[in-house]
Amino acid sequence: MKIAVVILNWNGTKLLEQFLPSVIKYSPEAEIYVADNASTDDSVAFVKAYFPTVKIVENESNFGFAQGYNEALKHIDSEIYALVNSDIEVTENWLKPILETFENEPKTAIIQPKLLDFKQKEYFEYAGAAGGFLDKYGYPYCRGRVFKTLEKDNGQYDDNCEIFWASGACFFIRSSVYDELKGFDTDFFAHQEEIDLCWRAFNKGHQIKYNSQSVVFHVGGATLEHGNPKKTFLNFRNSLLMLLKNLPKKQLIPIILVRLLLDGVAGVKFLFQGNFKHLLAIVKAHFSFYSLVFEHYKKREPFQYEKYYKTKSIVYQYYVEDGKVFEN
Repeated sequence: MKIAVVILNWNGTKLLEQFLPSVIKYSPEAEIYVADNASTDDSVAFVKAYFPTVKIVENESNFGFAQGYNEALKHIDSEIYALVNSDIEVTENWLKPILETFENEPKTAIIQPKLLDFKQKEYFEYAGAAGGFLDKYGYPYCRGRVFKTLEKDNGQYDDNCEIFWASGACFFIRSSVYDELKGFDTDFFAHQEEIDLCWRAFNKGHQIKYNSQSVVFHVGGATLEHGNPKKTFLNFRNSLLMLLKNLPKKQLIPIILVRLLLDGVAGVKFLFQGNFKHLLAIVKAHFSFYSLVFEHYKKREPFQYEKYYKTKSIVYQYYVEDGKVFEN
């Protein structure tokens, strides 16, 4: 199958210098692209000078993750898109098991590889670990990562299975499905847009899979650090927008009301910790959500599956029952 590895870049010369060689070395099956989000450093010139086999798509502005990929992929013709962060180190034969799954399973639309931590290679990485799920209230968690607790990779997730969402750090999707879903929601800018896309794919009957035979290492936080208030704003706002768009209609208002309340609890926690910038980010996220309610309600598809979640409350499991490890 024809596959394009597409690396979204913004001012990432050092990351490209470090990680692009592994992508080139271990991706003989693929055409490799750098999709540049109007970098102000020498990223584009650097790639042209040192990696002449890599193709470049230049976006007119820094569109963020969502619109950045949407714009770039308009210029790329391939059956499969491999959307790869610039801080990903790939391994030998990482593409082969992915392509085999797509070849043999026509209902599989999206795949995630095993995502390990580049800094501690024996541990799963926060952004996707061994595949993502949601609880009833829309909180994301992963096999191998529940909130901030990361599991060591002892082979416990060396399988191929259906998941609910795949990490945007290394995200494989059929181009036909990407087009059907009209890509990422550009209003998200960055964060949780991949979960929203997977949920929309799920509601249309597509399958999302995890494949442990493909292994990559992720630095994480290389573009926007974990402690950045903008990240907090985007995560809280986008999570609410995702619920508004994808929840079954009869659960829409009750679930969102509970989430707003739980966000308030998180805000109080930030207050007592002295993290006033993050508290303000939650307040801003809520007001931004309120301003976008009508616009995003119109984006709802005619059908939503009732059972989208695996666990009723990952918050209760984690903080009250001390359930720090994923439960099958």
